[in-house]
Amino acid sequence: MIALFTPAEVHRAVDLLASPSLIRLITEIDDNGSIPPRQLAGTLPDLSSHQLRRATEEARAHGLVRTTPGTGLELTETGSELADLYDAAARWARRHAYPAPVCAFSSRIRSVLDLLTPSLMTEHADGGSQPAVRQVSAEAEAGLARTRALLSQWLAGNRQATLASQFERAA
Repeated sequence: MIALFTPAEVHRAVDLLASPSLIRLITEIDDNGSIPPRQLAGTLPDLSSHQLRRATEEARAHGLVRTTPGTGLELTETGSELADLYDAAARWARRHAYPAPVCAFSSRIRSVLDLLTPSLMTEHADGGSQPAVRQVSAEAEAGLARTRALLSQWLAGNRQATLASQFERAA
């Protein structure tokens, strides 16, 4: 069963989940294990200190990571579930060359999340424009079912992700 959210909730959640810095942080820990204390910048050298700070603050605020003495920054169960969602989205996108045959991992995830956004909303128009999305074949659509279910379950279990973030409120 798919839980439905308001357009604003879905857009806030997708903006959070599709953050390239957050994607890098979550997938790095998922792929390689916890990040030792004071090793974050060395582990993710392609991210600026501002990007690292923002990603870790958002990840902590949403219960995706925790710091464990002696181990460092590690995923929580919620963070592991998000990593599974990222993996499923990227796998589908690579299989279907979506949005393009060659593109960045975070771009694939963002594109798949944007593709799934309308199916999670209580209403499909909020007065604004929906993102332009390439139509996919029936076979590709069927393959999205698992990713859609993972996203819906994750959002239903993590309603705080649909709320305005501390960064949005500060702006």
